[in-house]
Amino acid sequence: MPQSLTLSRPQPEAQPETQGPIAVIGAGAWGTALALLAAARGIPVYLWARRAEQAAAMQEARQNLEYLPGVPFPPSLHPTADAEEALARARFAVVAVPSKALGQTLATLPKARAYVSATKGLHYSDHQLLRMSQVIQETTGVSRLAVLSGPNLAEEIARFLPAAAVVASSDAGLAQAVQQVFSGPSFRVYTSSDVVGVELGGALKNVMALAAGMVDGLRLGDNAKASLITRGLREIIKFGLAQGARERTFMGLSGLGDLMATAYSPLSRNRSAGERLVRGERLEGILEQKSVVEGIYTAKALHHWDLETGADLPITEAVYRVAYQGANPLEELSRLMGREAKPE
Repeated sequence: MPQSLTLSRPQPEAQPETQGPIAVIGAGAWGTALALLAAARGIPVYLWARRAEQAAAMQEARQNLEYLPGVPFPPSLHPTADAEEALARARFAVVAVPSKALGQTLATLPKARAYVSATKGLHYSDHQLLRMSQVIQETTGVSRLAVLSGPNLAEEIARFLPAAAVVASSDAGLAQAVQQVFSGPSFRVYTSSDVVGVELGGALKNVMALAAGMVDGLRLGDNAKASLITRGLREIIKFGLAQGARERTFMGLSGLGDLMATAYSPLSRNRSAGERLVRGERLEGILEQKSVVEGIYTAKALHHWDLETGADLPITEAVYRVAYQGANPLEELSRLMGREAKPE
């Protein structure tokens, strides 16, 4: 009989005091999971919650009952609603808030020395399509930035199941610092200098996961889903190259890896939302839920960009029409299948 894999919470490691604490901005499932990873290694982590009542509840229960119930906090994880306390001594701040609230949230907080974006989305405004790191820089004026992405379902990360991610930055020292903080027995972090590719892979795969959920909801089969995901990856790559990304990045953790996890997992909010949409649930109800479905907002941002530039994003546009215009998903499928035949 093969032995089953048993993972336990990592034991705290001794950390030089000169390294100092980090901050995590956003106490949802993903922000909390990242805070757990670092704190489990003995690194002081200040987890900032926008709502004082949520911070107080986490302090009392020593867990995030609202988003990750049943996962106890290590002693070095400090929930707080005091932004000054969270950011004053932090080496860097990990940003894990919804894309729609990112700029508004950071505008109300003290500046950090450096930022690591863990938010996977895009923002369209005033004829500009902005990645989250660009929103952070425009809002704070801070140029030391990194982005963290990969196949990272928060519920699994918080349980210390094996996973990997990539951190990208033009500042090699910052990328290595983030790698050091989050790498551990259950979480392997690679570095990259392709910020654009890593960020776009994490954002666009959410739209493809919505489409994959629609295929699931319509019960179109595994062939259809595999074909959709493959062509979806091609759409991501084509768009990414036009924005200056490197193609090989999309074959890695933040591209293919993240796409596979998000398009197939029952834990994926985007995949589940696509399934719910084609089964008749209204978009308003999905947007009102506690956990944010980033792909809905990214599809809208890309739709506006496509209208302005002719970017040619057929799967993204199909998702937009189903989600925002109530289009018949089977008619959208027929439209995609009827596109001009071409070489792969």
